[in-house]
Amino acid sequence: MRNLDPVELEILWTNLIGIVSERAKALQRTAFSPIVREAGDLACALFDSHGRMIAQAETGTPGHINSLANAGRTLSEIFAGDLHPGDVIITNDPWMSAGHLFDITLLTPLFFGEKLAGYFGSTIHYTDIGGYGLGTGARDAHEEGLWIPPLKLYQRGHPNQTLFRMIESNVRTPKAVLGDLSAQIAAGHSVAESLQGLCRRHQLPDIETVSDEILKRSEEATRNAVRALKSGTYHGETQFDTPSGEIITLKAAVTIDAEAGDILVDFAGSSPQSSQGINCVLNFAHAYTTFAIRSCLNPELPNNSGSLAPIRMTAPEGSIVNCSYPAPVTGRHLVGMYVPMPILKAMHAVVPDRVLAEGSGAIWTVQIQGKHDSGESFTSSMFFFSGGMGARATKAGPSATCYPTGVGAIPVETLEASMPIVFDYKRLRKNSGGRGRINGGDGQSVQFRLLTDHPWTMSAMTTRLDRGPDGIDGGGAGAAGQFLINGVPTRSAGKRQMNAGDVVQFETPGGGAYGALQSD
Repeated sequence: MRNLDPVELEILWTNLIGIVSERAKALQRTAFSPIVREAGDLACALFDSHGRMIAQAETGTPGHINSLANAGRTLSEIFAGDLHPGDVIITNDPWMSAGHLFDITLLTPLFFGEKLAGYFGSTIHYTDIGGYGLGTGARDAHEEGLWIPPLKLYQRGHPNQTLFRMIESNVRTPKAVLGDLSAQIAAGHSVAESLQGLCRRHQLPDIETVSDEILKRSEEATRNAVRALKSGTYHGETQFDTPSGEIITLKAAVTIDAEAGDILVDFAGSSPQSSQGINCVLNFAHAYTTFAIRSCLNPELPNNSGSLAPIRMTAPEGSIVNCSYPAPVTGRHLVGMYVPMPILKAMHAVVPDRVLAEGSGAIWTVQIQGKHDSGESFTSSMFFFSGGMGARATKAGPSATCYPTGVGAIPVETLEASMPIVFDYKRLRKNSGGRGRINGGDGQSVQFRLLTDHPWTMSAMTTRLDRGPDGIDGGGAGAAGQFLINGVPTRSAGKRQMNAGDVVQFETPGGGAYGALQSD
């Protein structure tokens, strides 16, 4: 094993990022689902032969990418010694991957000849997975859709026709689902060739030397960032309402060990798991925990297994952020996207200039099913609307921007072209952000209706209808949201039967402010 000088290592690192990012962009372009193609609800990563994530693509969401880091390691362990060129592994096990059945993970082993050199992994959100569909009304995970355990989708280059037929027969939109699977499969095909070319140019037999060095340096840099902090245990708490009106409490105790250079985040005291489909598996909660901590430390550092190693997270089994099988989990983002909030409150006592006030939290998600006037049925992809982001120490919170997901909005033009929906308006909700020394971001106002004479169904998942996001350091709270049908305030925990002519209005929450208003 030869040593790599800093210049060569930087060249190799840049090439690895380029390889995985190129595949991610190709996947995004070829995916059938608008939520992937337009909103970027995906993750792609490169792993070494030990299942350690080396590099992630420049596009993707924290909940997906950091969950994929754990999924890649787990799947590589399950299939150790039973992999061959041409194999492709698949699963959407919520507890193993990204937290609900709508997210399917593929892991493609990469071979140099007959030698396993690494893996390419991807996770994307699917339009439909059968079962209950989008919504929080299912009573357990098995009602929520088709559960795919870790299996080989391809074996030695040959498709598993039985599994393909099983998937096709259990979803409402088989063409879109199989199209997205094809896009994921294609994304992994050329990665091995690109890696081989990179290794030949640098006279490396494999990527192990590069992987070891990158992960070692990333871990040490993260530990050094922790060592610069003050040791101690710091506490944060947040509360929010869910689609059914249930109030969820998240408590985080952040323990910093500056000597060892590591951080433990403990969610003991948080709400127990719910009967509604809002439960969050440990893997997904861990993903947003590590994202929140890393954003306070050294966000410019590569995100890989090395930089994630010094951050540990624990939560009681059976709690809302570590739910037990078979709890319903379709709306896991309604809790998972709040995980950073108590962590940031705790970190305010340590690095007040690097945190932000509470934002609107989870994106408001919608899925519509109905019939065209011709009688042909349609199922929309999931689409969503963000509220305001919390203010930072020196900058106002961005409006209509959801922290921490990072996922983009699907353009209304795309939605109107794909189904008989019309948006009357989509605009900023002025002055909904909290007031303070630095103001929170504004939410948005959206109104839409369907152009059909047939009844239709809507699954809408909204939060913060009762209480807006907290400010920080004396800043004012953001405005709570409103969900109205035909002008009447409502809330919805499951599929709602709608009539022709019904008008839906969303007023998403504003973000909290940072610091108290200055007196004259």
